[in-house]
Amino acid sequence: MGCKGIMGLKYGIVQAPLGPDISGPELVSAVADAGGLGLLRAPDWECPEYIRGLIKKTRSLTDKPFGIRVVLGFSHEENVKVILDEKVAFLELYWGEVPEELVHGAHDAGVKVIPQVGNVQEARKAIEVGVDAIIVQGREAGGHVIGQDALIALVPRVVDLVGDRDIPVIAAGGIVDARGYVAALALGAQGVCLGTRFLATEESNAHPDYKKQLIEGENTEYTDLFGRARWPEAPQRVLEKEIRRLAGTVPNKMAEGDIESMVMYAGQGIGLIKEILPAAEVVKRLVEGAQLLIKQKFSRA
Repeated sequence: MGCKGIMGLKYGIVQAPLGPDISGPELVSAVADAGGLGLLRAPDWECPEYIRGLIKKTRSLTDKPFGIRVVLGFSHEENVKVILDEKVAFLELYWGEVPEELVHGAHDAGVKVIPQVGNVQEARKAIEVGVDAIIVQGREAGGHVIGQDALIALVPRVVDLVGDRDIPVIAAGGIVDARGYVAALALGAQGVCLGTRFLATEESNAHPDYKKQLIEGENTEYTDLFGRARWPEAPQRVLEKEIRRLAGTVPNKMAEGDIESMVMYAGQGIGLIKEILPAAEVVKRLVEGAQLLIKQKFSRA
């Protein structure tokens, strides 16, 4: 057990896409430069030239590989064309069955495909169409939650399903520090995907009040109150707070008005986040902390 890199990356640490205007080029490039995989997030509508601009801005900030998420439940064909045309290193897919022809098209363009799944059935289908890695999301995760299984039960089942295939399993949901990283490795994962921890970074575009509540918050709620019209039957995990009125908008740093009524996604690990850090420091602490923990607790004398 150790903190090895995956898919040509220095480390098996992935920054989850946090919304189209929350995980921008600054955060993604900082994670990439630190040796992890930073992920942009394509909007939930066709906007190919906007996405091309995001890609070019990120490339102006880093020469390291990065990726971009596309939600399959929304119109995405033109967005995917631009991503493949630009030969972004990684295409992360969510909320929908991964088409085999999309995987083949991505591979023809030199792009690796990583779906995020929430159950064993989705993982099995992803393996069958030839994906390059699988992010396994537990119910502990913040934001939209695709499955009902807890991470500790789901990851080993997917690991067993993958077997000896060269498909890294990446654990997501409630992981914010080195202890969570090591726990995921013990379950058989080769990497971890963190969203909430990277929300609370200097480079994140989240509103300052949102970041403040991530540090001060203790609990989350699993709900379907936000965004029902735009994204039905898509439950979310959010910060626990009094809901005065509903606003499905995630508050970015430019947001104005009643910030408190806007949706603030967060995973169950929020009680472990104590400070806003540079993204590179988050990666550094994860790796060094995990290495130390493995040496102290799990290495033979």
